[in-house]
Amino acid sequence: MIVLGIETSCDETAAAVVADDRRILADEVLSQIEDHRPFGGIVPEVAARAHLDLIDGIVERAMEKAGIGFQDLDAVAATGGPGLIGGVLVGVMTAKSIAAVVDVPFIAVNHLEGHALTARLTDGLDFPYLLLLVSGGHCQLLAVEGVGRYKRLGTTIDDALGEAFDKTAKMLGLGFPGGPAVEKAALSGDRKRFDLPRPMKGRLNADFSFSGLKTKVRQTIEGLPEGPLQTQDIADLCASFQGAVEDVLCDRTANAIETFRAMFREPVTPQTLVVAGGVAANMPIRARLEALASEKGFQFAAPPANLCTDNGAMIAWAGIERLQLGMTDDLTFKARPRWPLDPDAPSAIGAGVKA
Repeated sequence: MIVLGIETSCDETAAAVVADDRRILADEVLSQIEDHRPFGGIVPEVAARAHLDLIDGIVERAMEKAGIGFQDLDAVAATGGPGLIGGVLVGVMTAKSIAAVVDVPFIAVNHLEGHALTARLTDGLDFPYLLLLVSGGHCQLLAVEGVGRYKRLGTTIDDALGEAFDKTAKMLGLGFPGGPAVEKAALSGDRKRFDLPRPMKGRLNADFSFSGLKTKVRQTIEGLPEGPLQTQDIADLCASFQGAVEDVLCDRTANAIETFRAMFREPVTPQTLVVAGGVAANMPIRARLEALASEKGFQFAAPPANLCTDNGAMIAWAGIERLQLGMTDDLTFKARPRWPLDPDAPSAIGAGVKA
C-alpha cells in the first residue's frame, strides 16, 4: 500500500510518498521562511500564493524520487485542516484532483493527527500512548487511544509555545523563525540570571499558559540599560526563557502522566510519552522530557527533527492508517481552518487557543 501525502497548512509546501511497511519513499519539503522573514511572521496571503506556485513541482519531485507513477498509488492524502485556510485549500484541491484522475481514494487528514501518529511511523508504537503536541499553533497533552480516538488532557488557555518562542525572538531581534534562534542563543546563556515566571506550575490540571511569560520577557528587556541589547543579555534571557519553558512543560506533563495512568484499568505496558510538533525539535526540551519519562517509568519517543516540523510524510502515514480502516473521504470534503482532535473537550478559558 502506497500513499501520496500533501501538507500545505502553514508555510511549508510538502509532499511525500510512504508505504505501509513504514518506508518513506520520498519526502520533499520547500520552506517559505525567506518569503516571510521580512514580515517577522507568517503572512497568510503570501503563504497561499506560494503554495499555489510550488505545489505541482513539489508533488512531481516526490513522485520522481519515489520512482513510481500516479497509477501506483493506493490513495492520496492531504491536510484538510486546521491551518491557514488559503494554504489548506491548495493542498486539498490538488489531492482531490489527483485522486479523481487516478481513480483512487482521497483522504482528508487532520494536521494534528499527522503529528500524533508520526511516532507510529518512526517507532512502530502501539496504542495507547501519551502525546505532548507542541508547535507554533498548538500546545496540547492528549491520550492517543487509536486512529481518530483522542482524549485531550490539557491545552493552552492563551498562546501556543511555538508562538511564544517566535515573539520572544522578535523582541530580542533574533529574527524569524524564533524557536531555533532562541535555542541556539540559550546555549551560551545563564538561565538563572533572570527570574521568569512558570505559569500554571503547581496547578492540579494539565493546562498551559504562556502569555504572562512573554509579558515578563518584554518587561525584562525594557528594564535593561538603554541602547542596543548586549549579546550576553540576549543569551541570558534566552536561557532563562528556555529554562522556564522546560519547567512548565515537565510540570504539566507530569500531571498528564498521572491522569493517563488512571485512564486505563489494565496497565499499559510499556507506557510511552511521545513529544511531537515543531517545538519537539528543541533538543534541551527533549532531554528534560526524556528524563521526566524515565523518572515516571515511561518510555520516551520523539520523531527525528525533520519529521517534527510540518512535512508530507506524516500526512501520508496518517492516510495509510485511515485507509487500512476504510476511513476515506469523498470529493465534497470542505477544508477546515479549525478541526479539534477531541471535539468533546471543553473549550479552553482563553480566546487565543487554536483548535
